[in-house]
Order: sequence, then structure tokens, then C-alpha cells
Amino acid sequence: MSGHSKWHNIQAKKGKADAARGRLFTKIGREIAVAAKGNPNPSTNSKLADVIAKAKAANMPNDNIERSIKRAAGELGDRDFKELTYEGYGAGGAAVIITTLTDNNNRTAGDIRAIMSKCGGSLGMTGCVSYMFDTKGLIVAERTPGLTEDAVTELAIEAGADDVVTEEDAFEIYTSTEAFSEARKYLEEKGLSFLQTEIAMIPQSKISLEGEKLESFKKMLDKLEENDDVQDVYHNVELPEEDDED
Repeated sequence: MSGHSKWHNIQAKKGKADAARGRLFTKIGREIAVAAKGNPNPSTNSKLADVIAKAKAANMPNDNIERSIKRAAGELGDRDFKELTYEGYGAGGAAVIITTLTDNNNRTAGDIRAIMSKCGGSLGMTGCVSYMFDTKGLIVAERTPGLTEDAVTELAIEAGADDVVTEEDAFEIYTSTEAFSEARKYLEEKGLSFLQTEIAMIPQSKISLEGEKLESFKKMLDKLEENDDVQDVYHNVELPEEDDED
């Protein structure tokens, strides 16, 4: 399945620096607070439970998670954060989808438009590239000693997953969006250790970029991920393997 190596680059970026990790925790913390607003109990709020699992997969401390849940009734009480998605093109015509949580639409749209424009891309209309992606549940399980491909495949089938992709150090399990929460919960109960869990936009196919176009695209990704309002960036570029080690 195309796009299944996206998590490698995310994991590499998580470990680049404390500042990058701090930004990641801030973004997930905001996501937790928004999900918890109105119902801070993950036992009866499946969306909150999913975001908490995402936070734990990113090694976010429990104290941070608890503080984020408490924020839902506190400082977020009078702030109206909206989930907005932007689509556009990066250098070389790469397809890009950007999900955001923002309390100021104009600021966020302006920032994203400026970043993309400066890096050889452009913000497009809704629907301009989303047809090139499939929305799926993605659960990346760590490949621990004794955990075989057959065992994971069997568990994935029992959990209602659609597909399993075996990587060198992980198993990537794909579900429908409807089956994601229950599948994640089932696999967690079975003792799998997660490296990533999320509803993701998976590209149907990928393109390659070289030279200046590749450098411009990577610069755009970095700038977008540094933006406080941006939650996730999905794209259809096959990034070189060495980017995982940067």
C-alpha cells in the first residue's frame, strides 16, 4: 500500500531535538484538550481515548496528558478551536494536505499560504488533491522479539483491520476509519506496543523529487510543522531513506 512509510519520517523528526519534541507535545496537547471539551472521560469519549493513545505512542508524559485534559474545562473554555483542512501543491507539483486546529482562520490560512508560496508551492481549493489520498486508520506496532508477522496478522484480522504491512522494525496495520477505535483498543489489550496511532491520509501513489525541488519541499515541510496551528501534514512525496536519520 502506497504511503505506508510516512511514519518513519515522523518518528525521525520527533527525535531531532527537544524543541521539536516540545512542539509535538504542544500540538497533541491541544488535540487532547479539544477532544476532551464537554466530556473529559476517555471511557465514554472514544475520540479522546484515541488521541490519548496517540500521545502515549509519541512518549508524551502522563502529566502532560492530564494537564491537557484539564485545560478543556479551563483556558479552552472560552476559545473556539476549529479543525480545518487545507490542500495545495508543493515544489514539483507534490500533493499536500494540511490539518489544523485554530482559533483564527485568517491567521492560519495566511501563514500556510505564505509558507507554501516561499517554498515553491501554492495553496489550492478544497478537493484539489484529496482525491489522491485515502483516509484510513493507521496503527504502527513495534516489532518486538517474539512478535511474528503471522501473529500480528491474526490479531489484526481479529481486530477488524483491512491490511498489514511488515517493515523491518514495525508492523503497519490499516483499518477503516469506522473500525479504528475498536481495533486500536483490541490490539492494545493484546499487548502490542504502539509507535503511532492516528487517522491518516494515505497517498494512493507517490512521486519522487530531486535537487532543488526536493530541498524546497523538505523546507516547506519543516516550516509547516513548526507552525503552532498545524497538526499534521500529509503528502505524496517519496522522501529519501537518509531523511529518516537526519
